[in-house]
Amino acid sequence: MMKYATALRLGTAETEAILKRFTRNNLKHPTYQALGELGKAVKTIFLCEYLHSEELRREINAGLNVVENWNSANGFIFYGKGGEIATNRMEDQEMAVLSLHLLQNCLVYINTIMFQNVLSEKKWFDLMTPEDLRAVTPLIYTHVNPYGTFRLDMKERLPLEGELA
Repeated sequence: MMKYATALRLGTAETEAILKRFTRNNLKHPTYQALGELGKAVKTIFLCEYLHSEELRREINAGLNVVENWNSANGFIFYGKGGEIATNRMEDQEMAVLSLHLLQNCLVYINTIMFQNVLSEKKWFDLMTPEDLRAVTPLIYTHVNPYGTFRLDMKERLPLEGELA
């Protein structure tokens, strides 16, 4: 038990990796049961802190909102086949995930440039309150059209510099 506790404390092993050492036939092992009880204690401590601290609840809620917004954007830009990877081939799955990551990065990059251009103008920046600035996120996509025909001209640049209409 001591070597498992030390590995967990030092961060050299994950709880899941240690628990996998115990097969279905070994669920009565004292080390497995002790780790299960330790997990319950850690959960209880977290729940007590969560219920006691309004600041922690706000922080977790804000984090969940960011994750939900990100998942919503992913569902929007990865809309084919209901947003699911409909293949068992590992290469196709990897290509789909890499394509999604590329789209995510492009969306965030373009939106960040557009925000920077707008907020670099003093009149727009001065209108922003601290609450407004905290709410700015590059995870917006209502201006994106995922359907239709797109004309791609590699010699033409997006009008990202200067005034955006």
